[in-house]
Amino acid sequence: MLGTYFYHEIIRKTIIGFGTLFNNVYIRHSKDNGNVLDETKVGISYGPMQKFLTKIQEQAELNKSIAITLPRMSFEMVSIQYDPARKAGVTQTFKASAGANLKKVYMPVPYNIGFELNIFSKLNDDALQIIEQILPFFQPAFNLTIDLVSSIGEKRDVPIVLDSIDFQDDYEGDFNTRRALIYTLRFTAKTYLFGPVSDSTDSIIRKVQADIHTDTNIATAKREMRYTVTPDPISAGPSDDFGFNESWEIFTDSKTYSPTQQEDI
Repeated sequence: MLGTYFYHEIIRKTIIGFGTLFNNVYIRHSKDNGNVLDETKVGISYGPMQKFLTKIQEQAELNKSIAITLPRMSFEMVSIQYDPARKAGVTQTFKASAGANLKKVYMPVPYNIGFELNIFSKLNDDALQIIEQILPFFQPAFNLTIDLVSSIGEKRDVPIVLDSIDFQDDYEGDFNTRRALIYTLRFTAKTYLFGPVSDSTDSIIRKVQADIHTDTNIATAKREMRYTVTPDPISAGPSDDFGFNESWEIFTDSKTYSPTQQEDI
């Protein structure tokens, strides 16, 4: 329980996956006849909006002659909150095979991770180009497949929900002050957090047997038939490709008749 070290990097993978959604956005400037003058890939990095806004507005004492190239995007994780609507049984477990071993882990805990995506632009048309390349994919959610627990191969679709869009135009100031158009998009990633993964101590079931009686009262009813199923080979593991053996034993007063059949799955 508490004190057992484990780290699945689920929150880190969710942050990286969210940023990867927006790392291939471009803007174009065209002539009146439709010929493309230039095409620019919009950069994106992790950080708060205030940091990038300060770098736009304050150009003194910077190492580079260019404070920041616009347009640009930034994103950051702003909240983590438990989601009771997706709660599962806390004592339930499920098993997964990892090679020849059988792993056991408790059901994951649902959490919502809040993100902010900020779009900085000098020209409103540049910002609108970026916005129109993002919004059609969120209706209002976009499913992102993330390898949550690689040790057991647990991959899940994490919905990224677009919650709100805000617009800000910092136009006040003298003519030497750079204008900054800022669009802020807020998202919620509905992910799951897993606890420690341990080796299953339960024995693998290698034989199933069912007795068929002549009456519902098993204490007094006569046993008529026994149905048995075993894997083939008997040493097969949960990740092996194996068949199974079926056997029927019919009990009579004088003898036991045992027809057996084998099938593959």
